[in-house]
Amino acid sequence: MSEWKTDRQHKTKRITLAITGASGVQYGFRLLECLVASDVQVFCLISKAARVVSDVETDLKLPESDPELEALLTDYARAEPGQVKVFGDEQWMSPVASGSGAPSQMVVCPCSAGSLSAIATGASNNLIERAADVILKERGKLILVPREAPYSEIHLEHMLKLTRMGAVVIPASPGFYNKPESVEDMVDFVVARILSQLGFEQELMPNWGHQLL
Repeated sequence: MSEWKTDRQHKTKRITLAITGASGVQYGFRLLECLVASDVQVFCLISKAARVVSDVETDLKLPESDPELEALLTDYARAEPGQVKVFGDEQWMSPVASGSGAPSQMVVCPCSAGSLSAIATGASNNLIERAADVILKERGKLILVPREAPYSEIHLEHMLKLTRMGAVVIPASPGFYNKPESVEDMVDFVVARILSQLGFEQELMPNWGHQLL
């Protein structure tokens, strides 16, 4: 057991973060940084498609080896040893695979249309799908951040189905009323909404109307 877990396990929140193969992996990486900064232990599940997308969209080249990926993300998020844990697609003995060990909150960010479909239908063909299924069956909080345009009827039906199950759908749709000056500002807009849904105080963007207080 790492020193980080030993010292903080009794008071530290745990959250599962899945990054799938939709465009917008920047949202997931930024969310990881913010959760680490909030003293959260993050269980990371990153699909093979997400690793390909990361190579295309960012300068962050994700290794295939899970231990190497864990080390890279720990360094990237400026996390303490053991604070970021990476689990592979078929690591069925990981905590997220069972209701007795999984965190009560999970975010799929970004969420591909394929992952959306699999989660809505309970496919559980890989650890990301199983982890989401666990959150739903245990009545935890599941947040999905789809990034697709336009949405087909199939996509919309899946989002409606999951919303009725208690999941929260937050499309990767940044607002502009805060007058973003960079791509990073637009990423932070979406990540701020996710953090608020998870119950965290956030300073990435001011809440609506606070300038009038």
